[in-house]
Amino acid sequence: MYFKAIKEALGEPFFEDEAVLLYQMDCLAALQKLDAPFIDLTVTSPPYNIGKEYEQPLPLDDYLYWCQCWMEEIHRLTRTNGAFWLNLGYLSIPHRAQAVPIPYLLWDRSPFYFVQEVVWNYGAGLHTRKRFSPRNEKFLWYVKSEQHYTFNLDAVRDKDVKYPFQKKNGKLKCNPLGKNPSDVWQIPKVTSGQKRSSKERTAHPAQFPLALIDRIIKACSHPGELVLDPFMGSGTTAVAALQNGRKVLGFELNEKYCLIAQQRIERYLAEVQPELPAVS
Repeated sequence: MYFKAIKEALGEPFFEDEAVLLYQMDCLAALQKLDAPFIDLTVTSPPYNIGKEYEQPLPLDDYLYWCQCWMEEIHRLTRTNGAFWLNLGYLSIPHRAQAVPIPYLLWDRSPFYFVQEVVWNYGAGLHTRKRFSPRNEKFLWYVKSEQHYTFNLDAVRDKDVKYPFQKKNGKLKCNPLGKNPSDVWQIPKVTSGQKRSSKERTAHPAQFPLALIDRIIKACSHPGELVLDPFMGSGTTAVAALQNGRKVLGFELNEKYCLIAQQRIERYLAEVQPELPAVS
């Protein structure tokens, strides 16, 4: 029902399928046109304000205020037991700091309740000589309600347990389904280059690995629920949501990235729903 209401408010999407709506729109302007809470989970990574090809850098205060505005809209449209996962990297502040984690500037600008920081350790990245080489980014995990939110730990337990059948006082020390993966996630980046390019690599310069978003969606939503990504980029959130039986709503300003996301979604749907042979 909410897909119909979204289309009535925003018009025809750039791409749609039974469980997908993708709009080539500014997310703040789009979200402001929508009424009533309908989002179960938001997973996103906005521009870092560092001059990438897909962004126009703003003065720092303006950037932080812009982030505050769209986060407030997401909060307004999120259901009571919903969650918001925000990924951010680093930025420099002239004459003050070289690499400030953006979450430290933004964590309290959201009306959501802050649960914890999750560190994504991706193993490969820039090499530096005058400081330690960066190898992580942060996720901030927020929820709408401090007391009532979704956390499916069993769905994301780490099965790599050194002594899975070790007992104490006759009881297993470890859950048979595996251990809690902790708040540091070691998941490889989507790499580029002729020799080391990841299989899931697209032309988008800042692509999430599917395994990363897959864990968030499994842990913080249920099948049939709606996942939002207001900065859709290459479409990783959409594919991860569909793989887990969720619906997805996405916004993306850049037409080239909309096309990349559409192609990835269509390729996934074709794999799980292969076309029937033509009847002669």
